[in-house]
Amino acid sequence: MTESPPCVELREVSLIYASDGKTVHALENVSFSVPQGAFVAIAGPSGCGKTTILRLVSGLMPATRGQVLIDGQVVRGPQKKVGMAFQNASLLPWRTALQNVLLPLEVVQPHRAQFRTRRKEYEEEAHRLLRIVGLDGFADKPPYQLSGGMQQRVALCRALVHQPEILLLDEPFAALDAFTREELWGVLQDLWTARRCTVIMVTHDLREAVFLADRVIVMSKRPGTVVSDVTIDLPRPRALADTFSPQFVEYVHLLYDRIGAARNGGT
Repeated sequence: MTESPPCVELREVSLIYASDGKTVHALENVSFSVPQGAFVAIAGPSGCGKTTILRLVSGLMPATRGQVLIDGQVVRGPQKKVGMAFQNASLLPWRTALQNVLLPLEVVQPHRAQFRTRRKEYEEEAHRLLRIVGLDGFADKPPYQLSGGMQQRVALCRALVHQPEILLLDEPFAALDAFTREELWGVLQDLWTARRCTVIMVTHDLREAVFLADRVIVMSKRPGTVVSDVTIDLPRPRALADTFSPQFVEYVHLLYDRIGAARNGGT
């Protein structure tokens, strides 16, 4: 029986680009794979290429050397099967929460061609996602009537509404206060449990990484490469009370040590 390829795979990926007349060596021989349905976090020093990896996986930029593959196929351009959410929700201010969630279905094929005929079905799915994230009753509200945490919930729904195979998250909760951020950890965990899409999340918050991820990949300072790959062996679902358990705290300390070594040039 032939084994299925990983959902996402990077094979000795390097990236060098020009910026302001200077050559930037962002990544060097990065290799790792992510199985279907896994939740992987990427952590490391600032400027180590974490966000760059998301851009490579999404097909928004090509690697200088090596290969990025999705389902065994080399990525050669933007990927329709990818959803993305960023640090800032970036909702369109003239659209309601529901209309913002529906946006990918209006622009991404094949949904775009079917939007008029399937609009009711799409709206039901958008409402379902809004209910899951606790925004039932806010579908008709514009962004300025929503708090920052509520806006980020809408952004998560928007990233998932077209049922992507892969969800890429670039520090999605970094701009929020600590209480809201921790509340949204549970929201994201519930969304992932319901959908089981493959998630790759960039974060500087090591408690966030341990709470959400199956694995945490630690990057070195620039040029970024993988220096550690830590499996998080904690039962699911995880609750905020679990963040005080000795095993959880031990994982956080381990990651701090690994990132400290990476920042200082060690492994």
